[in-house]
Amino acid sequence: MAQLSRAARVILVGAPGVGKGTQSERLMKQFPQLSAISSGDLLRQNVRARTPLGIEAEHRMKSGALVPDTMILRLILNELKTRGWLKTEMVMPYNVNSTGINTSFDEPPVDDPFVSSAPSVQKYNYSNSPYASFILDGFPRTAAQAQSIDDLIPINLVVHIDTPKEIILDRICNRLVHEPSGRVYNMTFNPPKVEGKDDITGEALTRRADDNPDVWNARFESFEKVTMPLLEHYDKLGVLWAVKGNSSDEISPKLFDEFGQRFGA
Repeated sequence: MAQLSRAARVILVGAPGVGKGTQSERLMKQFPQLSAISSGDLLRQNVRARTPLGIEAEHRMKSGALVPDTMILRLILNELKTRGWLKTEMVMPYNVNSTGINTSFDEPPVDDPFVSSAPSVQKYNYSNSPYASFILDGFPRTAAQAQSIDDLIPINLVVHIDTPKEIILDRICNRLVHEPSGRVYNMTFNPPKVEGKDDITGEALTRRADDNPDVWNARFESFEKVTMPLLEHYDKLGVLWAVKGNSSDEISPKLFDEFGQRFGA
């Protein structure tokens, strides 16, 4: 395990199936001050807790609508403030920079609770303590979303995990999972001890619905279209770093080394 000397605010970017989850887990094990902030987890927590935001998000999802960016930003903002990593410098209710995010979690939903007409700008102080280090998962996915995050707290490392397309495709086509635990096997380099069975429970392994070439190729095309502007955005800010490798085991040491150089004690 290694120690950080300052806050690392990190986003991992890569094609579907490239192993972002694996690298996140390994980074947090290697650098214990680092934690994960998942927009999806925050959304589910708010829905379960029946917060005003969770109720509104659930209503939108049940009606088939997408959860708007401003909702996700409110979730992230609230989490960062709750952890004490982001503090208001100037109190301006219901307005966060140009994003116009309603930051109140106590107000009942209204027709448009996310947009403020107030022209003033609310600023935030963010912590540089190494204990305020996080990997932001699930958001941002577009350049516009990235700009909204910039308005709240600056990301200081964006890792582009670059693995050849054919390697990823071969990996997912040979992948089996144990759904209850999330354990993942690969018939090529990490097969189960008994074919088709989980090593721990002996229960049947299954294949994910999207682990087929046609579905993956469609997801990859969408990823490329949306992600290139995102990477360009962070490249202009000077925080983009690319790591190449054919496997997670090849990538992890490079990632640990870069992370240590940038944020290590």
